[in-house]
Amino acid sequence: MQNNLIKTEIADHIAVVKMDNAPVNAYSRDFAEELIEVFDELNDSPDVRVIVITGREKIFSAGADIKNRANIGDIKGETYRHLRRTREVANCILECSKPVIAAVNGPALGAGMGPIVNADIILASENAVFGLPEIDIGLMGGASHTMRIFPHSLARRMILTGYRVPAEEAYRRGIIEACVPLENLMEEAMKIARTIASKSPKALSLAKRAINTVEHMPLRDGYRFEQNLTVEMTRHEDSKEAMRAFIEKRPAVFKDVI
Repeated sequence: MQNNLIKTEIADHIAVVKMDNAPVNAYSRDFAEELIEVFDELNDSPDVRVIVITGREKIFSAGADIKNRANIGDIKGETYRHLRRTREVANCILECSKPVIAAVNGPALGAGMGPIVNADIILASENAVFGLPEIDIGLMGGASHTMRIFPHSLARRMILTGYRVPAEEAYRRGIIEACVPLENLMEEAMKIARTIASKSPKALSLAKRAINTVEHMPLRDGYRFEQNLTVEMTRHEDSKEAMRAFIEKRPAVFKDVI
């Protein structure tokens, strides 16, 4: 991994990905491409079972790099390449076979909401806000992803007015799992990460496949899909180890084999 604009540390099956594009983690071309590269590599790393993504200092991401964004149309085809890169930042997180925890350490705006609304679990610090400022800066975007997790009226208020949702409100509405002081954010995220990292890599991979698939399926078809994954899981050695550990009243020991 490059570890230039995206800093990654891996320990005890947990990858901590820190966006570090000063000053506000804006989505430049290099930033977006490196973030995609990081998630692609982590997705292919057998020793990683869970990923925590966060930002530098007191900012998660301010979204689009407006200074550079204004000149994109001057280069033939670059507008579409830029939009594709932005989509893939969201997609590489949504499609990741490893659980992703977003530890939102400050404002998350516009495209900066991408890693959050596509993560599996969201925590935020008290100074964090969630917003879609596109309506005020001559852009569009973010509605489809935001409306997946934000309530009907609130999502539309964000899109149509640029309203920034404080972390405390997001927690009160059940959108995020925790709202804590900034200095406690990573420890809270790591508690959940450590719990996830103790699970079977195979089970985690199948659970992510179920999560990403059944959301868009009818109830009957979705449940059948999950049952088929259960059949696949029971044929894996981790299933046998989990059952042995349960009977023997001991922690299960899993190998990094999917």
